Amino acid sequence: MQVAGVDFQMNHPVLALGSTDWLPALELRDEAAIGCDTHVVVRVQAQVRLVKVRLFSEPFDEGSGPDPSFSTVFEGPISLADGRLVIGDVMGVTRFVNLVGEAGRRRIRVAVDAPGWNAAAVDISVGARL
Repeated sequence: MQVAGVDFQMNHPVLALGSTDWLPALELRDEAAIGCDTHVVVRVQAQVRLVKVRLFSEPFDEGSGPDPSFSTVFEGPISLADGRLVIGDVMGVTRFVNLVGEAGRRRIRVAVDAPGWNAAAVDISVGARL
């Protein structure tokens, strides 16, 4: 089920999502996305148009889940210190916070419409606590 949707004006081509804790330094290099224990960073299109981000929680109903045509760029567990997921640009200019449940580890899946510099839409799926 989709629980949130937001459009970001990105001045920097990296979208970050994860815990409300301090964002560690994560280097993308040539990858479309990388993650650590608490955060994921995703390469997106910057300064061209708004980047559409949709947040989903499991279970998914028929037709109300992430776009199946998108490419998965990250899938794995992250730890959310207070149960809130923060999504925003790495410069800290814009951010969106959503309470996804209790604190703890959750499985996160991040999919984009076009992996790399041209990603203009990002679907984030949050699973149950691990």
